[in-house]
Amino acid sequence: MIFYFTGTGNSLYIARQIEKNPISIPQVIHGEQHTFSDERIGIVAPIYGHEMPQMVKEFIKNTDFQTDYFYLILTYGCRHGGASELALNYCRSCGKEPDYIQVILMADNWAPNFDMDYESKKDTQVEAHLAEILKDIREKKHAISPVTDKDRAAHQEFLAHIKAAPKDLWQHLILIKDNCIGCGICEKVCPTKSIAVSNGRAVFTPGHCQTCFACVHACPQKAIGFTIPEVNPEARYRNPAVTLQDIIQSNQQK
Repeated sequence: MIFYFTGTGNSLYIARQIEKNPISIPQVIHGEQHTFSDERIGIVAPIYGHEMPQMVKEFIKNTDFQTDYFYLILTYGCRHGGASELALNYCRSCGKEPDYIQVILMADNWAPNFDMDYESKKDTQVEAHLAEILKDIREKKHAISPVTDKDRAAHQEFLAHIKAAPKDLWQHLILIKDNCIGCGICEKVCPTKSIAVSNGRAVFTPGHCQTCFACVHACPQKAIGFTIPEVNPEARYRNPAVTLQDIIQSNQQK
């Protein structure tokens, strides 16, 4: 059994390589079932600011995983900043002890800082790394991806940077532009109902945004951008093995 959270498809792609029918966290987190049992239970999620999305943290905290082997696979795009150690500490704070945590380099969808044209083409050696991870999981290997002092310093640098920013900065990054046609795709790909169409136009409501940027990258008009500058406003990203319909099925909140 494997659960996943995805904004632009990377974590869904990884989850599918591990099991054929992974389970979307946005689709089960509000359900009545809070206990899951299996021989192996895993979670695949991206990291934002070196940590798991808030929704993933809440899922881990409020779910009882009855298994002999609990593992996490964390996708990242630039630097992981000690994500495995941060995830381990968080799980322990919730009374859970992962047997295995691994990070895997993929394209970075943080459009303010990275050019999506470049990210979609960069060689991340993902298949080779994934093969190693699959072998580890099959063999139920116990290991936590190593973290260096340089990784920890990167995270502290990030924390110092955001400390100087407004407290709720991450809830005010999305900008709806004048060329919005109200097609509703953004509403369908948002895992938290933070964006919806009203009177023929998308409206963003801050408060629960996960900064997954599914809405930004899925908009066919490029009518959703950022309140801060981005490297290449004309470039957007979705994992090439994942369709728009896959993202909708993963995230759409009825």
